[in-house]
Amino acid sequence: MSDNSKGSGAGSLKISHDVVASIAGYTATEIQGVAGLASISTNLAGWLWEKQIAKPVTVTISDGVAVIDISLVIRSGVKIPAVSKQVQAAVKEAVQNMTGIVVSRVNLHISGIHFADSAAV
Repeated sequence: MSDNSKGSGAGSLKISHDVVASIAGYTATEIQGVAGLASISTNLAGWLWEKQIAKPVTVTISDGVAVIDISLVIRSGVKIPAVSKQVQAAVKEAVQNMTGIVVSRVNLHISGIHFADSAAV
């Protein structure tokens, strides 16, 4: 398990990459226009027979600075650039406020569009 350590006079604090990813994923899905996180299946260059499910949120922390990648499904009819800016700003603010880890970039990968069910109309 990867983590980010911070020391203080009273002791140390370790924040797992999974915790940062959870904060980022939850924050992203709270933005209006985001349908959810995208589940991505891969076959790792064909050497595994079974498909693997990649995580929709990945976090890389180097020298105390985080880069967050998020794969999203967007709702039909929204302006993707506007929603993307909202998601990036909200995720950066949430992670920095909750963990104290500096976020340099929030990279979004739009993996799909959710269309409303025509039967619900």
